[in-house]
Amino acid sequence: MNIAIYPGSFDPITNGHINIIRRGSKLFDKLYVVLSENITKMSLFSLEERVAQVEKVIADLPNVEVVVAERQLTVDFAKTLGATVIIKGLRNTTDYEYEFPMAQVNAKLDPNIETLFLTATPEHIYLSSTMVKEIAKFGGDLTVFVPEHVATALRAKFDD
Repeated sequence: MNIAIYPGSFDPITNGHINIIRRGSKLFDKLYVVLSENITKMSLFSLEERVAQVEKVIADLPNVEVVVAERQLTVDFAKTLGATVIIKGLRNTTDYEYEFPMAQVNAKLDPNIETLFLTATPEHIYLSSTMVKEIAKFGGDLTVFVPEHVATALRAKFDD
């Protein structure tokens, strides 16, 4: 079985993330969307809220499953799932400059696990979770950036 993981904090999941998940699901027999805490950022949504958001968007993808990795190296978690590929989405050269060294370190940690970069489609190349949160904070229209259930959750967070 050909297994991959797509790790991230997904705080919140965006249409760009969903595009990578859908494309990745066509490339692998099994794709795990791995949610974790980003220790360098303060999350807006709890881990449980993010899992629920992602589960809703993958409900129609039978070979995709959401899992949580708590305080573990991504490459080690990939091994526990039997994955041989880590999918990373790239929007621009800044993403590449961040992700490339990480891919090299992961290759040193386990040379049997490959990193696969999927480039963002043109309509998602500018999209980030940080930008979506800022748009939500100031009451902007979220409908082209995230699914409706995520937009509703974002509005609720900033209406408090």
